[in-house]
Amino acid sequence: MGNTMLLATVCAAKDATPGTDFMPLSVEYREKFASSGRFPGGFMKREGRPSDSEILTSRLIDRALRPLFPDDYHADVFVNVILFSADSDDMPDALAGLAASAALAVSDIPFNGPISEVRVARINGKFVINPTFQQLEQADIDIMVGATLDNIMMVEGEMNEVSEAEMLDAIKFAHEEIKKHCRVQMELTELVGKTVKRTYSHEENDEELRKQVWDKCYAPAYALATSQNPDKHQRMESFEAVLTGFLESLPEEEREEKAAMATRYYHDVEKEAMRRSILDEGKRLDGRKTTEIRPIWSEVDFVPGPHGSALFTRGETQSLTTVTLGTKLDEKIIDDVLVHGTDRFLLHYNFPPFSTGEARPQRGTGRREIGHGNLAHRALKRMIPEGYPYVIRVVSDILESNGSSSMATVCAGTLAMMDAGVKIKKPVSGIAMGLISENNGQNYAILSDILGDEDHLGDMDFKVCGTRDGITATQMDIKVDGLSYEILEKALAQAKAGREHIMGKMMETLSEPRADLKPHAPRIEIIEIPKDYIGAVIGPGGKIIQGIQEETGATITIEEINNRGRVEVSATNKASIDAAMNKIKGIVAVPEVGEEYDATVRSVMPYGAFCEFLPGKDGLLHISEIDWKRLEKVEDAGISEGDKIRVKLIDIDPRTGKFKLSRKVLLPRPERHEK
Repeated sequence: MGNTMLLATVCAAKDATPGTDFMPLSVEYREKFASSGRFPGGFMKREGRPSDSEILTSRLIDRALRPLFPDDYHADVFVNVILFSADSDDMPDALAGLAASAALAVSDIPFNGPISEVRVARINGKFVINPTFQQLEQADIDIMVGATLDNIMMVEGEMNEVSEAEMLDAIKFAHEEIKKHCRVQMELTELVGKTVKRTYSHEENDEELRKQVWDKCYAPAYALATSQNPDKHQRMESFEAVLTGFLESLPEEEREEKAAMATRYYHDVEKEAMRRSILDEGKRLDGRKTTEIRPIWSEVDFVPGPHGSALFTRGETQSLTTVTLGTKLDEKIIDDVLVHGTDRFLLHYNFPPFSTGEARPQRGTGRREIGHGNLAHRALKRMIPEGYPYVIRVVSDILESNGSSSMATVCAGTLAMMDAGVKIKKPVSGIAMGLISENNGQNYAILSDILGDEDHLGDMDFKVCGTRDGITATQMDIKVDGLSYEILEKALAQAKAGREHIMGKMMETLSEPRADLKPHAPRIEIIEIPKDYIGAVIGPGGKIIQGIQEETGATITIEEINNRGRVEVSATNKASIDAAMNKIKGIVAVPEVGEEYDATVRSVMPYGAFCEFLPGKDGLLHISEIDWKRLEKVEDAGISEGDKIRVKLIDIDPRTGKFKLSRKVLLPRPERHEK
C-alpha cells in the first residue's frame, strides 16, 4: 500500500509431532529498520528481540488465524510477516493479517479462511479504513477488526468513551471492507490453482474408547458441572478424579496406551457437560446466574512504599497494583522502526505461575503479559489529564487468577492511581464476557465475568473497559462461526450493566483521587521561559543547571515545546523546589530600571564594586552610590567581596547595555543642617 511492502510466508510440516493434540501455530511479525532508511540502535547495530509493538501485531494475526485451522490439524505451522519497505504515512500493522491470510490462500495448507484485518478510525464523525499515522492522532475511535467473509473473529482497540452502538457501527463498517479483501483472496486461490488443500491425518481415534469415555464419564462430569462449587481447585480436582477413575477402570496393560486418547475425549465430555449445564439449566460452574458478578472487595494504600497502591479481588482473581510517579527523566524512550518518541504513561502486567498454582519457573516477560498489559494500558491512558506533569508507571502483579485478570488490572490500576493522587478524568472499570452457543447461535447464553474454564471451554472472550459514560478499550476473540450482530449487541448491553456494578463496588473503596500526593512522592513544578533563555539556564557545558541542582537538591529538566522552554523542577520537598525556581526565575528575569534586587559583591575596585544582582548579570555600584556620605574608598562602607547587599537598578546604558546600581537610594537620606 503506497510505499509500504510486506512479505508474508507460511510453512507447515507434513506430519504432526506424535502426541500433539492442539494447533501448534507460530506467528512472527518483524519490522526491518532498513524499511524506513534507519540504522538499528545499540552496539550491534542489527535487529534483535522483537519489540512490544511487533509482539502485539503478531498476537493480532495469531488470534484471527488460529480458530480457522481444522480442529484435527496438528502440524507445526509457521507464519512470518516482514516489513521490508515503509513510509511515514501508512500503518503496516493493519496490513499484516491480510498478508498472512494471502500466504495461506496460495498454499495447500488446510485453512477455513480467508480472513483480513483492517483498522477503522472515526475522525471528525466519519469512519476511515486504515488511516495514516497523522489521521489517527485526531481519531476518537481506533480499533482493529479481523474477520472472514461471514464472521467477525477478533476486535481490539481503544476509544474516547463511546457508546456500545457506536462501537458496533465501527465493527460493521470494518467488516464491509474486509469482505472485499476476502473475495480477492478467493480469486487468487483460484488463479494459482490451490483450491484443493493437502490431505492429512493427524489424529488416531478409537471410537469404541470414545463411547466408553462418554458413557462412563458424562453423568459424573455433568453432576459436577451443576454442583455449583465456587472453589476452582476443588472443582479441578473433582473433574480430574472422574478421568482418573475411568483410566483405573481400564485393563492395566491398556492403561498407558490409551491414556492420552482418553484424556482428549474426556476434555470433550467436560466441555459438553459445562455447556449443557448452562444452556439447559442456566447453572454456571460456580453457581452464579449468567448476569451475576463474583464477590468484589478492594483496598487502597495496601503497601506503604509505592506512591499509590490497590488490592482488587473479584472471586478468585486478585491484582496487587502499584503506582510510581516520576519526572521527565523517567519517560520511556520508544525507538521502533516507525515510531520514535517518548511515553509518559506506562503499564506493566505480570502473571507469575504461582497465581494459578503452577510449579514452574518464570522466564521473563511473555507475549501474553505484553498483550494483557497493553489492553489495560489502552483502557486507562485516555483518562490521564493533558499536560499532567508526572510520568506514571502502573504495575499489576496477579496474585491469584481464575479469569479476567487483565480486567482486574484495569480496576486495580484505577484505584491505585486515585490512591496516588493522580487526578484522572474519570474512573475506569472492566469486565470479561463469555458466550456458550449452539446451532449457529440459535441457542445461546451470554456470561458476565467469566471464569477461566468458561473462557477455555466457551465460544467467546469479550473484554470491555470504560467509564460510566462510555467505552475506552475492548478486546474480543471469537472461536465459533455464526456470531450475529444481535448477540454482540446483547453482550455489550450486558457488559455495560456489569461494568456499572463493578464501578459501584470500586467507588465504595475510593470515590475520587486523593487531594494530595503521598508525603514521599516527588513534587513537580513547571515554569515556561522564553526560548532564548534556555541556553542561559543550562549554561556553558551545563554548568549553570548543574550548579543549581547541586545547591538546591532539586532535579531540573528542560525541553523546547512550541518555541517555548518548558522547565520541570522536581524534588521530595517544597523548599528545594522553591530555591531552584527562584534561581531559574532570576536567570530569565529581565532587569528593569527602578527594581530592587539582592546582590552579591563579586569584586571591589577603587571606583566601586561590581555586584551580581541577577544570575549572570553584573552591574557597577559606583563609590558615589554606596552611601550618602563621601567615601575615600569602598572598604570604608564595610563592603567586601562576597557580601550580600540590597541595591536598586537606576540606569541601563542604551549604548553599551551596562547596568548602574545604587545602594544609597535605599538608605535614609540624612537631614540637611541649615548654616
